Amino acid sequence: MSRKRIAITATAFAAATLTAIAPSASAVEVPARTIIDCQSASFYTGYDHSTNQVWGYKRTLYYGDGVGHTPGKQEVTDTGWAAIQDFGPDDWGYVRYECLGWY
Repeated sequence: MSRKRIAITATAFAAATLTAIAPSASAVEVPARTIIDCQSASFYTGYDHSTNQVWGYKRTLYYGDGVGHTPGKQEVTDTGWAAIQDFGPDDWGYVRYECLGWY
């Protein structure tokens, strides 16, 4: 096989692979709107599944702050931490599930 043919084949394979694993813009789903229903709730960057602990304190969220969490789509850990999107600064993290109020 010629070098040119190998390069074309490799390029086509790489493009097909990236297309298969990259989500399309239309695949992004905005989580369901809810509010923080506790007086205050600590918001963390991530959750370590090996230790069952949150890490990276970001800030405190307060009663009425708008956040997003879609039950069944965003994670709720065995220890009660829910993955949420804070609509204020538009970032993701973890907060206690019992602090999410539904309306």
